[in-house]
Amino acid sequence: MRNDDSSPPPESGSSVSPDRPWFTRRSTLVVGVAALAPAALAGWVLTQAFAGSGSDGPRPAPLPASHSALSPGQRDAKPGSTPSASASTSPSASTSPSASTSTPAAAPAPAKGPLSGRTVVVDPGHNTGNFQHTDEIDQQVDIGTARKECDTTGTTTNAGYKEADFTLDVSRRLRTALEAQGAKVVLTHQADRPWGPCITERARIGNEAKADAVVSVHADGVSAGNRGFHVILPAKVKGGSADTAKIVGPSRELGERIAGNFARTTGSAPANYLGSGTGLVVRDDLGGLNLSTQPKVFIECGNMRDAKDAAQLTSPEWRQKAAQGIADGIVGFLGG
Repeated sequence: MRNDDSSPPPESGSSVSPDRPWFTRRSTLVVGVAALAPAALAGWVLTQAFAGSGSDGPRPAPLPASHSALSPGQRDAKPGSTPSASASTSPSASTSPSASTSTPAAAPAPAKGPLSGRTVVVDPGHNTGNFQHTDEIDQQVDIGTARKECDTTGTTTNAGYKEADFTLDVSRRLRTALEAQGAKVVLTHQADRPWGPCITERARIGNEAKADAVVSVHADGVSAGNRGFHVILPAKVKGGSADTAKIVGPSRELGERIAGNFARTTGSAPANYLGSGTGLVVRDDLGGLNLSTQPKVFIECGNMRDAKDAAQLTSPEWRQKAAQGIADGIVGFLGG
């Protein structure tokens, strides 16, 4: 193909060639190419010496991820964000042995509030797995004054919503509310075990935590028409490993505080089937109370077998109110 910048060669026999500039340019180009060829050849030889020649020759190892052209801060940055100075300038960001190892995030510092320095144990009643482990939960345990089954399945609404699902949801909401007030909160379980724990272990968790207050969350399962909540208080009992003498008084105060706040926050009335309208009931047959050495109460938030109560218990909005009412009672008891 003809170069558009060239002219046709001169005709033979011409005395003066008008195309001398063409020849000069062509000659200059040839000389230039000839001068560059040795340099290009030398560069190719050097490249092959370092990289290796042929398909069987050595290849340079791929760069590790830490040698990416992007700094760790830039690789991890979200679109539109600006990496921190420490991520892009710190030499340890890519050279530290632990830099590429995932480590658990540090727990956030406890909130400062009226319950700072206080410990509350929250006990979600029952466990959804209990239904598949009836042999295990039927084992008898010593509650001090008698022997009783390790745990029970709990009840359900007529539509099948389990008490254990309700209690865990309210307990988690309660934990959040209490932590916002500065409390350290311990849950006896989070359905992270196949069944249980037994009532003896539930009591032991509160005792070993030296809890300032313990609340076991439940919902009742009596016949329709029976409505409302009630708080169960420990009776004065002594037998075997049970001795509630020191916790009867403070437990009653805790229960009264919770009952008042629960009614006010949820709009629910005290039970119409026991407690004489006070919302307070004393019992001596519950291992979780008998074996406790810390102020402790149970709260039955409503009756799952009554349609009107069940409509509340299955409502996330109402469960949030229930958790807040319990939390407010605990704050009041602990002097927050």
